[in-house]
Amino acid sequence: MMNLLNFLFPAPHDYSQTAVRSPWRPLLASAAGFAALALAVMWWRWGGTVEDSLHYFNTARYLRGEVPASALVAPFPYRLLVPAAAAAIPGDVRSSFALLNWLLVSAAACMTALSAWRLGYGHRGALAAGLLLILSVPTFWYAPYLLVDPGSVCARAAFVLALVSGQPWLAALAGVVGTGVREENIVLLFWLLAARQIGWRAGLAAPAAAAAWILAVRWWIIGGLPSYVWKPSMAQLLAALGDTRSLASIALAAGLALPLALLGMRRAAPQLQPFKRLLLVLALPPLYAALSVRVDGRAVWGLYPMLIPFAVAALAPWLGRSAGGGEAEPRLAA
Repeated sequence: MMNLLNFLFPAPHDYSQTAVRSPWRPLLASAAGFAALALAVMWWRWGGTVEDSLHYFNTARYLRGEVPASALVAPFPYRLLVPAAAAAIPGDVRSSFALLNWLLVSAAACMTALSAWRLGYGHRGALAAGLLLILSVPTFWYAPYLLVDPGSVCARAAFVLALVSGQPWLAALAGVVGTGVREENIVLLFWLLAARQIGWRAGLAAPAAAAAWILAVRWWIIGGLPSYVWKPSMAQLLAALGDTRSLASIALAAGLALPLALLGMRRAAPQLQPFKRLLLVLALPPLYAALSVRVDGRAVWGLYPMLIPFAVAALAPWLGRSAGGGEAEPRLAA
């Protein structure tokens, strides 16, 4: 299947495909550990609904036929994929939604750990990467709520793993799925094309598919909701600068990941360098949102899959980089 994709969508770069025997037993043990730890961190706030999470919860209930369309508030129902998956899981919607978010956080930790391993940081680096994602304020504070952000973080973790593994087509797929979770993830696909990490045919097909999904949800699947517009204003900017609670949530969400990532950017592996530009691009939607509506620490949490590999690079001297911990490094275009 992958050979067919490579034939249809030839890559503009020579991605390394070196075969390496994966340490499946340690990886499976780590995955189980990450899942158990994530459950412990998320348990105290399991299934909560406040502010945005209530709207996502109502979207899942609407898909179950439990509430009318009048209970929906744009733009939250347009971020359909996670509420739809939660609604499809049998049982109580609240429990199903919380269960899904736990699985998504656990999967994101596993893929972030695998990214560190593929980058050559060894088993300790992989473990540190997973722990940085799970043992964080966002995982404790936001992940247990019925939000779609765990799905977005998971899709972005898959995007990074696919790229550092030399599979840009899987990165494009992760970007399309991520757009179904939150619309701003379409930026991943535009970056993928602009940075020449993928051939032009697949590079154009992926954002076209994502845009088609956004339009289908907006005008067909979930249609007829009152329109909404985010209008930037100086008043909102001043209000954001004076919102102590919002600023505190952003600072706490930055945690260890952001300062460590800034330190690690100097010594990061060469194939990580393009992600610096991606971080800047992904920061634009939250910055625009800050001029229009209230933002919180989730804006930083969404950057974790890109920040953590840099953070692990900063920790590498203390972790003891393993020469045989990962495979040959796939090259990304600078």
